[in-house]
Amino acid sequence: MVSTHPTGVQHSGSQYLPQRRDTNPNPSPNQELLPLTARVHDHDLLEIGGCDVTTLVKQFGSPLYILDEETLRSACQQYRDAFKQYYKGESQVLYASKAWNCLAVCAIAASEGLGIDVVSGGELYTALQAGVSPNKIYLHGNNKSREELILAIESGVTIVADNWYELRTLVEIAQPAQSIRIMLRLTPGIECHTHEYIRTGHLDSKFGFDPNDLDEVFTFVSQQSALNCVGVHAHIGSQIFERQPHQDLAAVMVQWLRDAAKYGLNITELNVGGGLGIKYTESDDPPSIEEWVKAICEVIQEACAAENLPLPKLLSEPGRSLIATACVTAYTVGSSKVIPEIRTYVAIDGGMSDNPRPITYQSVYRAVVANKMSSPLTQTVTIAGKHCESGDILIKNALLPKTEPGDILVVMGTGAYNYSMASNYNRLPRPAAVVVANGEANLILQRETYQDLIRQDRLPERLKK
Repeated sequence: MVSTHPTGVQHSGSQYLPQRRDTNPNPSPNQELLPLTARVHDHDLLEIGGCDVTTLVKQFGSPLYILDEETLRSACQQYRDAFKQYYKGESQVLYASKAWNCLAVCAIAASEGLGIDVVSGGELYTALQAGVSPNKIYLHGNNKSREELILAIESGVTIVADNWYELRTLVEIAQPAQSIRIMLRLTPGIECHTHEYIRTGHLDSKFGFDPNDLDEVFTFVSQQSALNCVGVHAHIGSQIFERQPHQDLAAVMVQWLRDAAKYGLNITELNVGGGLGIKYTESDDPPSIEEWVKAICEVIQEACAAENLPLPKLLSEPGRSLIATACVTAYTVGSSKVIPEIRTYVAIDGGMSDNPRPITYQSVYRAVVANKMSSPLTQTVTIAGKHCESGDILIKNALLPKTEPGDILVVMGTGAYNYSMASNYNRLPRPAAVVVANGEANLILQRETYQDLIRQDRLPERLKK
């Protein structure tokens, strides 16, 4: 039974719960703060996927990544179904797995019909081991090694060529009569309002061929029998709320399709990247998954009709908007420090090693206390990590109930670029992760141990005692 509270009283978790299913039966996960299955039950405890968060911490320890399978699957289905609804041609959604690449996440995405976008040999290997079909895997990256390119060729995946070095290397390593399936990544020169570090579509970017080099690139590729160029790709950035930049991108890419035909290139695929933002705070207002897909499909179809071109296979690569809201991170509260008239620090048992985004991108998060979901919000505190860095702050001004050591703090929206960017800074073992569904929790990433930390260490003989 879900608990209710008198109106007008602000409580720890009430304002963050997902939209009621009776008023919105198919909410867009990227527009929610907590996973779709988040509930508060009679004992004042936060539940996700039918599992009590405090019980999960007792069973698996903390910090703990908690992935809600229903939210992830819902996002996959909404992307997949929206493209089928609004695009008259063939489409394929790829999960941009750099957001969180592990066996379980890749397997869930693949089971919903999604392909996988990978950016390294390690991500490629993981996707293959998760059972993803090679014909649904696309390898990106601006400096793929020779070994990574060979692995991709031998695995039969599509390589998204980013630069001249890669094109020439592919020609060098190609076997006689071999046909390597590639796409070309181009820089569209489109600006969007996002963090400087995650803008990839403007001209001053390390990614992709310069559009002024199109003539030379198309000419070179058309003359290489080893290169089977099937498409073009572009990506303008991440955590984007505006629709116009993506619509502008789609129109530019259709012009590339038209130009490629002049060189005898049979371009049949167009990959518009991803970048749809999510709701990290109450003020964030991203478009829904369906709205974003509809806008992309409409402009592609209109542009192709205007150029009298057949509709290409349309690909997209959402990452954050698929996985971020599906996961939360649970921490245990420890020490606190009150500085009168300045601030109160509340420390947790994790921080920048399991979520480096605040110190790297100045990212903003929201949090609740899982064991005090109906307690009034009475204090504004700074959530501090345990690392030996003054900048190890997860949330600067968190409105919370009065906290005590042992409370379970839950930070929302941590599915993207948390575990994937996690480190062993200060030699902290990386946390465990569980996937929850229908009241059951399964371990998908085992917690590292101190023995894991020294597994790769080597001590020279002269230093051994």
